[in-house]
Amino acid sequence: MSQGKARIVDVKPAGPDHQVISFVSEAGSQRRYCKKPCADCPWRLDAVGEFPAEAFKHSAHTAYDMSENTFACHSAGKDKSATCAGYLLHGSYHSLAIRFDLMLGNIDLSEVSDGGHELFTSYRAMAEANGVSADDPVLRACRSADD
Repeated sequence: MSQGKARIVDVKPAGPDHQVISFVSEAGSQRRYCKKPCADCPWRLDAVGEFPAEAFKHSAHTAYDMSENTFACHSAGKDKSATCAGYLLHGSYHSLAIRFDLMLGNIDLSEVSDGGHELFTSYRAMAEANGVSADDPVLRACRSADD
Protein backbone atom coordinates (compact mmCIF):
# COMPACT_ATOMS: atom_id res chain seq x y z
CA MET A 1 0.00 0.00 0.00
CA SER A 2 1.14 3.53 -0.62
CA GLN A 3 1.42 6.39 1.82
CA GLY A 4 -1.56 8.53 0.84
CA LYS A 5 -2.77 11.90 1.90
CA ALA A 6 -5.67 12.30 4.25
CA ARG A 7 -8.79 14.25 3.43
CA ILE A 8 -10.09 16.60 6.14
CA VAL A 9 -13.76 15.92 6.88
CA ASP A 10 -14.32 18.09 9.97
CA VAL A 11 -12.66 20.83 12.01
CA LYS A 12 -13.92 21.65 15.51
CA PRO A 13 -12.59 24.54 17.59
CA ALA A 14 -11.27 23.48 21.01
CA GLY A 15 -10.34 26.74 22.66
CA PRO A 16 -8.74 29.90 21.31
CA ASP A 17 -5.50 28.22 20.18
CA HIS A 18 -6.58 24.65 19.46
CA GLN A 19 -8.76 22.65 17.12
CA VAL A 20 -9.58 19.00 16.50
CA ILE A 21 -9.26 17.93 12.88
CA SER A 22 -10.99 14.79 11.65
CA PHE A 23 -9.77 13.17 8.47
CA VAL A 24 -10.05 10.01 6.40
CA SER A 25 -7.25 8.34 4.51
CA GLU A 26 -7.54 7.96 0.77
CA ALA A 27 -8.57 4.51 -0.39
CA GLY A 28 -5.60 2.19 -0.68
CA SER A 29 -3.32 4.28 1.49
CA GLN A 30 -1.49 2.91 4.50
CA ARG A 31 -2.01 4.45 7.92
CA ARG A 32 1.04 6.27 9.24
CA TYR A 33 1.71 5.85 12.95
CA CYS A 34 4.12 7.16 15.54
CA LYS A 35 6.58 4.80 17.18
CA LYS A 36 6.76 6.70 20.51
CA PRO A 37 4.90 9.58 22.17
CA CYS A 38 6.06 13.08 21.29
CA ALA A 39 7.26 15.64 23.87
CA ASP A 40 3.80 16.99 24.68
CA CYS A 41 1.72 13.94 23.83
CA PRO A 42 -1.57 14.13 25.77
CA TRP A 43 -1.19 10.45 26.70
CA ARG A 44 1.91 11.30 28.75
CA LEU A 45 1.25 11.89 32.45
CA ASP A 46 3.76 14.72 32.42
CA ALA A 47 1.89 16.58 29.65
CA VAL A 48 -1.38 17.30 31.47
CA GLY A 49 -2.76 20.73 30.63
CA GLU A 50 -1.19 21.06 27.19
CA PHE A 51 -4.61 20.88 25.53
CA PRO A 52 -8.04 22.18 26.60
CA ALA A 53 -10.75 19.85 27.91
CA GLU A 54 -12.85 20.57 24.84
CA ALA A 55 -10.28 18.83 22.63
CA PHE A 56 -10.67 15.65 24.67
CA LYS A 57 -14.46 15.84 24.40
CA HIS A 58 -14.21 16.13 20.60
CA SER A 59 -11.87 13.12 20.39
CA ALA A 60 -13.60 10.81 22.89
CA HIS A 61 -15.31 8.84 20.13
CA THR A 62 -11.91 7.38 19.16
CA ALA A 63 -12.11 5.24 22.33
CA TYR A 64 -15.63 3.94 21.69
CA ASP A 65 -16.26 0.28 20.88
CA MET A 66 -15.85 -0.47 17.17
CA SER A 67 -14.82 3.12 16.38
CA GLU A 68 -13.78 3.71 12.80
CA ASN A 69 -11.92 6.82 13.95
CA THR A 70 -8.46 6.99 15.46
CA PHE A 71 -6.62 9.46 17.68
CA ALA A 72 -4.03 11.27 15.58
CA CYS A 73 -0.72 12.71 16.70
CA HIS A 74 -1.04 16.46 17.04
CA SER A 75 2.65 16.96 16.20
CA ALA A 76 2.40 15.13 12.87
CA GLY A 77 0.10 17.82 11.51
CA LYS A 78 -2.72 17.66 9.02
CA ASP A 79 -0.55 17.15 5.95
CA LYS A 80 1.32 14.12 7.30
CA SER A 81 -1.28 12.76 9.67
CA ALA A 82 -0.26 9.78 11.80
CA THR A 83 -1.90 7.75 14.54
CA CYS A 84 -0.68 8.66 18.03
CA ALA A 85 1.67 6.18 19.76
CA GLY A 86 0.03 6.71 23.15
CA TYR A 87 -3.36 5.94 21.63
CA LEU A 88 -2.02 2.78 20.00
CA LEU A 89 -0.64 1.59 23.34
CA HIS A 90 -3.57 2.50 25.61
CA GLY A 91 -6.61 3.78 23.74
CA SER A 92 -7.14 1.68 20.65
CA TYR A 93 -8.20 -1.62 22.28
CA HIS A 94 -11.66 -1.58 20.75
CA SER A 95 -11.02 0.41 17.57
CA LEU A 96 -12.31 -1.28 14.44
CA ALA A 97 -9.95 0.81 12.31
CA ILE A 98 -6.89 -0.28 14.30
CA ARG A 99 -8.03 -3.91 14.34
CA PHE A 100 -8.17 -3.91 10.56
CA ASP A 101 -4.76 -2.27 10.28
CA LEU A 102 -3.28 -4.86 12.64
CA MET A 103 -4.82 -7.72 10.66
CA LEU A 104 -3.55 -6.28 7.38
CA GLY A 105 -0.07 -5.73 8.79
CA ASN A 106 -0.27 -1.96 8.36
CA ILE A 107 0.63 -1.42 12.01
CA ASP A 108 3.28 -3.34 13.92
CA LEU A 109 2.73 -2.76 17.64
CA SER A 110 6.13 -4.26 18.42
CA GLU A 111 7.59 -1.06 16.93
CA VAL A 112 5.59 1.19 19.29
CA SER A 113 6.86 2.02 22.78
CA ASP A 114 6.15 4.48 25.57
CA GLY A 115 9.60 6.00 25.00
CA GLY A 116 10.33 5.65 28.71
CA HIS A 117 7.39 7.84 29.70
CA GLU A 118 4.51 6.98 31.99
CA LEU A 119 1.25 7.09 30.02
CA PHE A 120 -2.42 7.22 30.94
CA THR A 121 -3.89 3.73 30.81
CA SER A 122 -7.21 4.81 29.27
CA TYR A 123 -8.79 7.61 27.30
CA ARG A 124 -11.15 8.34 30.20
CA ALA A 125 -8.26 8.79 32.66
CA MET A 126 -6.47 11.11 30.22
CA ALA A 127 -9.59 13.18 29.53
CA GLU A 128 -10.50 13.54 33.22
CA ALA A 129 -6.94 14.58 34.11
CA ASN A 130 -7.24 17.29 31.46
CA GLY A 131 -10.47 18.78 32.78
CA VAL A 132 -13.32 16.68 31.37
CA SER A 133 -15.83 15.95 34.12
CA ALA A 134 -16.03 12.27 35.09
CA ASP A 135 -19.81 12.37 34.56
CA ASP A 136 -19.64 14.04 31.13
CA PRO A 137 -21.86 11.98 28.78
CA VAL A 138 -19.16 11.98 26.10
CA LEU A 139 -17.01 9.69 28.27
CA ARG A 140 -19.73 7.09 28.97
CA ALA A 141 -18.97 4.99 25.91
CA CYS A 142 -15.18 5.16 26.21
CA ARG A 143 -13.65 1.70 26.49
CA SER A 144 -10.43 0.60 28.14
CA ALA A 145 -8.33 -2.57 28.21
CA ASP A 146 -10.40 -3.83 31.15
CA ASP A 147 -13.72 -3.54 29.30
